[in-house]
Amino acid sequence: MRTGGRMLHAVRSRSIRTVHGMELRMTTTFPDISINTDRLVLRALEETDAPALAEMMNDEMVAAWTAVPQPFTEAAAHRWITEYAPTERTAGRGLDLAVTEFLTQRLVGVVQLGNTNWRVRSTEMSYIIAPWARGEGYASEAALATAQWLFGDQKFERLELRTAADNTASQQVAQKIGCISEGVLRNACIARTRTEDGSWTELRTDFIVWGLLPEDLDGVADQMAEAGYSSYTDWS
Repeated sequence: MRTGGRMLHAVRSRSIRTVHGMELRMTTTFPDISINTDRLVLRALEETDAPALAEMMNDEMVAAWTAVPQPFTEAAAHRWITEYAPTERTAGRGLDLAVTEFLTQRLVGVVQLGNTNWRVRSTEMSYIIAPWARGEGYASEAALATAQWLFGDQKFERLELRTAADNTASQQVAQKIGCISEGVLRNACIARTRTEDGSWTELRTDFIVWGLLPEDLDGVADQMAEAGYSSYTDWS
């Protein structure tokens, strides 16, 4: 898991190229979409998600592996939903999606796209799953559905993930959806651990960089289906 820590800065939401004297405008914002699988719905964060989002972000594992401020208040969750996420999308930097159960609509987690390069057609993905929902394959299902949508409908050419060296759960998700380990960024990650008095202290560790290309998804959906998980079936 990795999220937060991204600085807000102004960028254009459209890029303009000139080819043979003609201006070509390329859309450089993600659409406001909903992605459906058999078990999950990925959609824009809503204000009613704030209590569950705050509870999820205060989990020990989330605190250890992300840059989310601790404690994470409901007011901070509300600002994320109403200010940060819409700004990231309209500015073309990324997309924040709530992951919810199809049957109950309960918030399962968050998938976040960021550091998007529209010329290269690449973006970086991170994911967080609520403690109660772990072990059900929701992270892999949501990540795969997002990747399929990016490559199939948005015509992206590369998806990147970065996992802390000791975050084996996140690494397993990357492997399940077909990511290839491309190298290590030494001392590039700041993680957190509890001290004897119960407070948090920061420690430095490595990032493992994972890459996913459209062709890397070949056969992944079938393997996931055999394991009982589904890929995305629809988007709107």
